[in-house]
Amino acid sequence: MLRLFAGLAAVVALALALGGCASLVSKGEPARDVRKSSERKLAPDFELKDVNGKTIRLSDYRGQVVLLNFWATWCGPCKIEIPWFVEFQRTFKDRGFTVIGVSVDEDGWEAVRPFLAARQVNYPVVIATPEVETRYGGVEALPMSFLIDRDGRIASTHVGLVTKKTYEDEIRQLLD
Repeated sequence: MLRLFAGLAAVVALALALGGCASLVSKGEPARDVRKSSERKLAPDFELKDVNGKTIRLSDYRGQVVLLNFWATWCGPCKIEIPWFVEFQRTFKDRGFTVIGVSVDEDGWEAVRPFLAARQVNYPVVIATPEVETRYGGVEALPMSFLIDRDGRIASTHVGLVTKKTYEDEIRQLLD
């Protein structure tokens, strides 16, 4: 009986963790190819500070494939994706790839800094401003990610949790 209760409690805890941003999370999108080059729009540029105070400009990454990920420390699906992104950064960085995390945490670095340290995030992370969120169409659901090609154009957009394989396939498509 105690084992059943513990199992039930674990399921409820997981549901609450994911439900914390459930109203903001879609079920994700099925795997698909990236948009044709002719259909891609230029990603809005921004200039924000990272955890060390270094200025991060999206346009400085022109020539690289960029996974731009809007996330928050309280978002369950975001916590699932972040280890994938750490792995992608390690695996693909020498091929001209980077992840840029854009936190939408209202508490800013106070919430984000310890989160990054605990997860050993190895890519640049910045704190969103309302202007940046608006330039990306408003961030009404998390996670929200844009895969940007070497010309600075948005090749795919994902709202909600998608599979690791979907991201990996798209990254490989843009790197090859």
